[in-house]
Amino acid sequence: MVHNFKEIKIGSLIKQKVTELGIEMTRICNFFTCTEEEIKKMYESENIQTEALLRWSKLLEYDFFRIYSHHLILYAPPSSHIKEKKKSHLPEFRKNVYTIEIINFILELLEQDKKTRAQIIEEYRIPKTTLYKWIKKYKNK
Repeated sequence: MVHNFKEIKIGSLIKQKVTELGIEMTRICNFFTCTEEEIKKMYESENIQTEALLRWSKLLEYDFFRIYSHHLILYAPPSSHIKEKKKSHLPEFRKNVYTIEIINFILELLEQDKKTRAQIIEEYRIPKTTLYKWIKKYKNK
């Protein structure tokens, strides 16, 4: 299944994971110390506070933050406006580390003729050699 990393509806993704795991509503309410109605509102929400998302990630043993990281890898504009790189005290992450989910997402776009190789290279700024390596490595998997 191709996941749409551009339009993130985090509440519905959380609900889907709860359903997959079969976790009872009473356990969820106890974990969050809130009502069933509040949980249902979270399921319908497109945005969730980071503390709540961290708790969902722990409860469901799934990194929901990675969905947002994937969005940044695929859709964040290049940072050409920065003239000189200033030293930051925050941890730095390499943008060109692609997870298997992102690779599968890109390859499914190709296989389903939703995007051409040129469009993928241009829109997602994936190096041509990287894309061709993925095609060769993962084509028959």
